[in-house]
Amino acid sequence: MSEVTGKILKGIGGFYYVNVADLVYECKARGVFRKDSLKPLVGDDVRMEILDAEGRLGNITEILPRRSSLIRPAVANVDQAMILFALARPEPTLNLLDRFLVNMEKVGLPCIIIFNKEDLKDAGEGEHLRKIYADAGYVTCVISCRKEEGIDRVRELLKGHTTTVAGPSGVGKSTLINLLLGRTHMETGAVSDRIDRGKHTTRHSELLRLTDDTYIFDTPGFSSLDLPGIGKEDLWTFYPEFAEYEPNCRFAGCSHVNERDCGVREALAEGKIAPERYENYCLLYRELAQKTKW
Repeated sequence: MSEVTGKILKGIGGFYYVNVADLVYECKARGVFRKDSLKPLVGDDVRMEILDAEGRLGNITEILPRRSSLIRPAVANVDQAMILFALARPEPTLNLLDRFLVNMEKVGLPCIIIFNKEDLKDAGEGEHLRKIYADAGYVTCVISCRKEEGIDRVRELLKGHTTTVAGPSGVGKSTLINLLLGRTHMETGAVSDRIDRGKHTTRHSELLRLTDDTYIFDTPGFSSLDLPGIGKEDLWTFYPEFAEYEPNCRFAGCSHVNERDCGVREALAEGKIAPERYENYCLLYRELAQKTKW
């Protein structure tokens, strides 16, 4: 039996589908993983032995060291997150976007922000939102999936990375993913044929291969996002644009909400911090304060 190295694309019902070059092998994980309480995750780089080359069956024998792992969604070796919002239909909810960004800052995952449906809004509106988050330190761009504008820029941002993709329902996530898969559609189709077994399972994790070194991880749409494990005192540290001005605060432990001589609020007044970002910060701060109270 020969051994090869591959990446787990999908896991369903105890079976793992491992991508090796342009082939996908259906694998089981050896019992040693259960004994060590170690469970393979989608995105894991693994070593596997080929049991049946023609039938594409194998056993996972080793999980290679992980660069990172997430709990929700449960996936390994993600390099960055891409969050997709629409400029219209549905209108963007920036509070939801900021919640996502705070969670990604907490786990130290770089985040790309994409605003879709540029064709439904005046150019100035898309640029306004892009600038808010670009000034906050995020890679941000505005695209139109319907007109296929800006897709090459997105490909550049994803190249060489494993990216988790998320966004609310109706923002064009599936359309964007299909456009990104367009250049390698035949290979993707071959992979899908192999891993469609168990399709009745409604919730599973899956990586989609764009090129040899580029993968995207699709996640279900979300409508709400909690801030687990974050205290109100720490919230400001997850707003990158606050860091430059926090040392100018007069009082140690400044909440940046009510205190006098607050460096963050002074920067806000001078137009150095976007009011939309600051307003969401205050809303989240009060939400966390209420949770602490209860």
